[in-house]
Amino acid sequence: MGTSWRAGVDSAERTELVTTGLFRQTRNPIYTFAALFYGGLAMMVPNLLAFTALAFQLAGIELQVRLVEEPYLLAMHGQTYQSYAARVGRFLPGIGRLPRPRST
Repeated sequence: MGTSWRAGVDSAERTELVTTGLFRQTRNPIYTFAALFYGGLAMMVPNLLAFTALAFQLAGIELQVRLVEEPYLLAMHGQTYQSYAARVGRFLPGIGRLPRPRST
């Protein structure tokens, strides 16, 4: 991600849209691997607490992406992000793509 790496969203900051490497397969590879990590932890200690924590982690990731990051990226990159999101899945290849942009 190079200089586009950041923690949180700063609407005043403009970063380049990264679409290469793992980002060709999924729009959020870091969250995908985090979900796999949390799933692995839950499987190591399979109990109600572990699976409840996993559910909260996955819900938190989903909410962060849908309610914070995607609106920010759409506002910052507009049609470019919309087209990218229509081709590439949210967390897994091909799954969670946004609708194709309307041509005007």
